[in-house]
Amino acid sequence: MSHETATGQAARESDEPVIAAGVDDEPVEANRRLFDGRSATLIAVLSGLYAAFHVLALNGTSISAMTGGVVTIPFLPDFPMETWNFRIIHVAGALAIGFLIFSATRFPESESDETRSLGWLSLVLMIPALFSLGMALSFAVEIANGVMWNGIDARIKFNETWLFGAPLIAATAGAIGLSWFHRRRRDGFAAPDAVLAVCGFAVAAYLIVIYGTLMRNSTGTPFAPIGISLAAVAGTMLILELTRRVAGMALVVIAVVFLIYVFAGAHLPGFLQSPAIDWTRFFSQVYTDAGILGPTTAVSSTYIILFIVFAAFLQASKVGDYFVNFAFAVAGRARGGPAKVAIFASGLMGMINGTSAGNVVATGSLTIPLMKKVGYHRKTAGAVEAAASTGGQIMPPIMGAGAFIMAEITGIPYAEIALAAVIPAILYFVSIYFMVDFEAAKLGMRGMREDELPRFSTMVRRVYLFLPIIILIVALFLGYSVIRAGTLAIVSAAVVSWLTPSRMGPRAIAKAFELAGFMSIQIIVVCACAGIIVGVISLTGVGARFSNLLLDLADTSQLLALFFAMCISILLGMGMPTTAAYAVAASVVAPGLVELGINQLTAHFFVFYFAVVSAITPPVALASYAAAGISGANAMETSVASFKLGIAAFIVPFMFFYNGALLMDGGTVEIIRALITAVVGVFLLSASVQGWFLGGRSVWYLRLALLAAALFMIEGGLVTDAIGVAIAAAAYAIQRFLQPRPDAMVEVRGPD
Repeated sequence: MSHETATGQAARESDEPVIAAGVDDEPVEANRRLFDGRSATLIAVLSGLYAAFHVLALNGTSISAMTGGVVTIPFLPDFPMETWNFRIIHVAGALAIGFLIFSATRFPESESDETRSLGWLSLVLMIPALFSLGMALSFAVEIANGVMWNGIDARIKFNETWLFGAPLIAATAGAIGLSWFHRRRRDGFAAPDAVLAVCGFAVAAYLIVIYGTLMRNSTGTPFAPIGISLAAVAGTMLILELTRRVAGMALVVIAVVFLIYVFAGAHLPGFLQSPAIDWTRFFSQVYTDAGILGPTTAVSSTYIILFIVFAAFLQASKVGDYFVNFAFAVAGRARGGPAKVAIFASGLMGMINGTSAGNVVATGSLTIPLMKKVGYHRKTAGAVEAAASTGGQIMPPIMGAGAFIMAEITGIPYAEIALAAVIPAILYFVSIYFMVDFEAAKLGMRGMREDELPRFSTMVRRVYLFLPIIILIVALFLGYSVIRAGTLAIVSAAVVSWLTPSRMGPRAIAKAFELAGFMSIQIIVVCACAGIIVGVISLTGVGARFSNLLLDLADTSQLLALFFAMCISILLGMGMPTTAAYAVAASVVAPGLVELGINQLTAHFFVFYFAVVSAITPPVALASYAAAGISGANAMETSVASFKLGIAAFIVPFMFFYNGALLMDGGTVEIIRALITAVVGVFLLSASVQGWFLGGRSVWYLRLALLAAALFMIEGGLVTDAIGVAIAAAAYAIQRFLQPRPDAMVEVRGPD
């Protein structure tokens, strides 16, 4: 990001055209290690192979098949792989690379501050870690020699408990604890992290071996081998620790609360009470497709990582730079130009960037300073970027990672979900645009000059850079699978790059795979951590009891039940990445909405939308915090301002409920009418919130009238639309002909 920041700074200090450069470079986290020499080569190779492995496995391609059997490399897996084994390797690889890359604590300022003694102590823990890995492999040899594995045999139980499980948990817990205090320079490997990587492989080796026997069917029963539970305990500890390193404490705290609930639920009152569950039973089931290996990891190991590779290829060919420059050329001249650029650029970047905060960092480091330059307060500049970047999560065709999880959970084809998201995305970005435009009008802002912007004609001549996105969309709607469509998009990104100065040869392709490996770590471990929560919900039945609570509320008021579901979705999403927020809310809230009689797609979009906007909802608003860091504004003030800008987004999901045509459920005429009336409703709502209506400031009672008109238009019925139009027309007549003073107040009289 440093190169891009320097470029933006140079543009601001002179009147040269603003040309975005490096906006899609992957930001370097404060705790990421920066290796050089052989260490850098090793990590690059591991990350590149990890990403390439997924692309080959998902397409069922092996080295032997590609060479017609001429080249056969021993010990490589056969593709396509067995599903659980593939997901176990997927998680284990992310854990290993993640621990090696991301430090548990801050880096020392000098070599003298390193804690070498803790490093040597950590290497002692490598002995039990390697021993447990060796035992897992020895179990595989025993099974291959005909031993019938079971959870009852005393010898097997002893070996699993004391020769595999105890060393594994001791090494895992010890290395995690030491990593919190061990300090190692930024360009070197940390000994505790190497131990944790080996522990991750030990967990994976054991589970792959045992799940290859009939014991796979015993999970969650008293007959499950004790080793499964012990491996799951270690695996859960590893996932929680890496989640803390890459995503902060919010998701970890929520996961720990759910884990505590498993064992404390039997002592809680009311609908929170759950049956008493033994720890061995719970952990024998949590590392299966009912938990960590369930829908969230199923999606991260297929669709998500494939589209991360696609995003990496687009970044390698500098498509992100083009998106931002194209947005400047289109919207930069309008009043408050940089703010509108932020909206367009964030929408385009949202198609290739899976996180709200990541989108803020990518585009905001250029747009936020420019917004401040044309007159926006730094709080507003950060809020605009945060609100716009959050919308990237609902921008088809990729829509962040949550949409893939929606497809996995609901069974609804991804193409259908992407199509249903078109109008909600339009409404979101239109509402932000109106809010920004009215703010610019109130402040009398100008746009950017012609000589400050990229030439539109130049941008049009390079419009072919949109081809990978277009190919992806066309392939999806021609009926290709998501895997095949994503693979075609990856290939097309490489081919299109040959028409640009950033041509992708073998070295650039290898670099793209390396970048994809780095980019995937956070989302993979977040999905695995969300899987722990989903496993708790599945095993304790708290989701079903929550559904019953919603049904009871619906007896009083269906709108009240929806409002309660909204609050829970936002609360669960606060401080969490969108993917995890949706996965948890989809398990807790969506089933209850479906039981209310709401269409499944509508229910999940309702939850998904609120999981997305939790990124701009105070008090914990990740996207707003990231924007405040760039703008220099107070984080809480920026959160409140971004909440205000995105206020329409909190009403749009209720529009789905009252008008299914907004999710493409209806005839063509009905869908078009719903879109037009909803856009008008969003316009009126924005005018009410900003106090600016058709060229002038609005008095308070007109703002209330506009709010009422907006709500009537949003409801979607013919009668309510007519009422909304009538109220809006009356408000316009009063504004146009009576011209009340914006600061007019109601005079209150009473006894003095």
